[in-house]
Amino acid sequence: MADSDANSVDFTLQRGQGEGARARFAAIRRRWWFRLIAWAALLAGIGAIAGWAVFARDLPSVDALKAYEPPLPTTIRSGDGSPIHRYAREHRVELDYAEFPPLLVRAFLAAEDRTFFEHHGVDIPGLAGAVVDYASKMGTGERARGGSTITQQVAKNLLIGNEYSPSRKIREMILAYRIENTLSKAQILELYLNGIPMGRRSFGVQAAARAYFNKDVDQLALQEMAFLATLPKAPEAYGRARNADRAMERRNWVLSEMARNRFVSEAQAARAQALPLGLIDQRPDTLQSNAGYFVEEVRRRLIGRFGEKAADGPHSVYDGGLWVRTSLDPAVQQHATAALRRGLLRFDAGRGWSGPIETLDVADGWRGPLAASNMALEYDDWRAAVVIARGSDSAEIGFADGETGTLPRSGAQMPVRGKGGTAFAALKAGDVIAVAPDGDRWALRSVPAVSGGMVVQDPRTGRILAMQGGFESRIDSFNRATQAMRQPGSTIKPIVYTAAFENGLTPASIIVDGPFCVYQGARLGQKCFRNFGNSRGAGPRTIRWGLEQSRNLMTVQAANKTGMDKVVGLMQRVGISDEKYPPYLSFALGAGETTVERMVNAYSILANNGRELTPSVIDFVQNRRGEVIWPERWRPCDRCNAPDWDGKPMPRPRIRARQLVDPISAYQMVHVMEGVIERGTATTLRDLKRPIMGKTGTSSGPTDVWFVGGAPQMIAGLYLGFDQPRSLGGYAQGGTVAAPIFKAFAAQAWEGMEVLPFRAPPGTRMVRIDRRSGRPVSGGWPSGEPLAPVIWEAFKPEIAPARQRRNREAEAKAAAEAKAKAASEAARARQQQQRATDSDFLQREGGIY
Repeated sequence: MADSDANSVDFTLQRGQGEGARARFAAIRRRWWFRLIAWAALLAGIGAIAGWAVFARDLPSVDALKAYEPPLPTTIRSGDGSPIHRYAREHRVELDYAEFPPLLVRAFLAAEDRTFFEHHGVDIPGLAGAVVDYASKMGTGERARGGSTITQQVAKNLLIGNEYSPSRKIREMILAYRIENTLSKAQILELYLNGIPMGRRSFGVQAAARAYFNKDVDQLALQEMAFLATLPKAPEAYGRARNADRAMERRNWVLSEMARNRFVSEAQAARAQALPLGLIDQRPDTLQSNAGYFVEEVRRRLIGRFGEKAADGPHSVYDGGLWVRTSLDPAVQQHATAALRRGLLRFDAGRGWSGPIETLDVADGWRGPLAASNMALEYDDWRAAVVIARGSDSAEIGFADGETGTLPRSGAQMPVRGKGGTAFAALKAGDVIAVAPDGDRWALRSVPAVSGGMVVQDPRTGRILAMQGGFESRIDSFNRATQAMRQPGSTIKPIVYTAAFENGLTPASIIVDGPFCVYQGARLGQKCFRNFGNSRGAGPRTIRWGLEQSRNLMTVQAANKTGMDKVVGLMQRVGISDEKYPPYLSFALGAGETTVERMVNAYSILANNGRELTPSVIDFVQNRRGEVIWPERWRPCDRCNAPDWDGKPMPRPRIRARQLVDPISAYQMVHVMEGVIERGTATTLRDLKRPIMGKTGTSSGPTDVWFVGGAPQMIAGLYLGFDQPRSLGGYAQGGTVAAPIFKAFAAQAWEGMEVLPFRAPPGTRMVRIDRRSGRPVSGGWPSGEPLAPVIWEAFKPEIAPARQRRNREAEAKAAAEAKAKAASEAARARQQQQRATDSDFLQREGGIY
């Protein structure tokens, strides 16, 4: 009984304790302050969920930072690998974290986030200060201090943008927390130091070190590191000369912060604070001055293949970070540029001032418009300047770097071309002109009104070694080497005769240099051709002689005999035209339009024994990781650059080019064009004393003068003419104007180049012939003299000279019949002169060449 009572009492006491606790809690729940706390907690939870839904649901994925590739410029290299240009809207150089000097990292930590290695994305004390500052400045229009950590700045710069609002700051903090969970501190700093905007179009500290000090980061002194650390706060302000005092104050503050955080000693900071800023002047993008047209052609082709912006693909020109190896030979480019410029100046000399390069609006100041125009001159000591004001005795001029100078009246006394009066009197404010130093003043110079283009190509590969599209690319971007469509004149004749060789004729074949007329229908009437300068025909002559002396009448007769459909078909095959020219005889004399690049490539195909060539300015393209992405299926030649012979066969790339021209026909034409240099229209080049083939050209007017040709290792071509075609003057000819420019180029570019002959393809028969008659010779030998009566001539095996000897009488008879027929056609043409005159036809067809 006692045990039973004891157990009952124990049970009752435990139940009473539980009921008491619940009672006490129920009593607390009825208190007002408990209800307030509960509602506050509930609202806080709801607010947190709502805030997460509002601010975090659309945030970008932090995982993208692991594969983040910042926009990088495309770097262009010459054929020897040296950098020559960059295509960049933003200057960036990506470094690994280990490549940043530790002291440079500490400078940025002192300036931006000294507790970076301690917090987890957000600096709570700094954030609290920023909130107070924001609240105090609400409604004032002033911007509160950011209080952002380096991690938050990475989130802002790379993921969410720079909007000034509390909501952006909240999103920034959420992302910063995620970034800290995803990336290491070193990875975050690497993203930050490579991507932070630093002014002067530079992003990242390496690009900024180059922009402000022309140094790499490992060459920076302490005070220079501290200055770079000031830039994230105001990147476009501290680098300007007018803000030097502010920049010095901010830099010295960074140095004192470095000392306070024991990153450097007090003495080191004091010594650095006493030093000047040492900033260099802001400079334009580096560019090899004489390769402007070449690098612009490279840019155009890259954009056509890879696109311009990041939206166009991962390998875009301005964001993809490409490394491009080009075919440019800097030395050859320098010689081509110099030769063409001097030729243009020589032709233009004594004709008066050609007028201003451009006219700018300088009503609100001259420096901005001149800098924005990006005009410059790189010839000798010439400079581009803008006329600020003109007085009675002198004009004030300004330059892109901010300097000014004086152009006296005596320095601008040349007459104005086509108008009269002096150039000084014609000057007005805003005119961009060319000037050169003359003592302590300046003298006016005239940029040639005539222009032209030049291309140099390796005929073994198709690689373009040099390209000049005018006098100066910085004042005129139109590339006449690739974009100007011009009539090639007599430089088209080698293609005509090559077609004839493919269809049975030989260099020794006889054609009458005499009157030749063709009836072309009721609309065009009778067409009678003539030689250059209206020179009379010379009678029956060899094709070799006809090309060496550039005889129009022989050319059209050869084209007529071959068939113009075959002739224009060959022009299309070798790339002179994209589409087939109409089969009119005038196209055999250069009536079609083409470019210098196309003509040079066609001659290179002939020098390459008729094998296909594609003119190229790009050897290969690598992505930012060094992988070759173009050409497709590119393979390196591992043993091609071996320093010593390894005993194995020499590596020989497989030739995949098509045979566009019969190889012996191509060589026959090259061999004939060597005669143009020896005794034809380009004898001025004989002084170069090496095997050279080529052809001059002069279009009707004459509006253009040409030369195309070269050696086995290098073919070049050029033309001179006005952009709006007009006569160059009756004396202008390819042999007297264009060929000397080529000679000036070749004399420099070929210095030290091995002297090689043009190689004949297998099966070619070299036979001694009489140079004048084309008949085979058995009793004499070629002497090597230009006018030797006996020369070597190239034949195909199936058209042997022995057969020519047997048919000599038949050929003579055929020549006599052709002469009689030509005389008869000439008489008939004179009878029809009233119906359709030569001049009418020439106007319709563009002239005789």
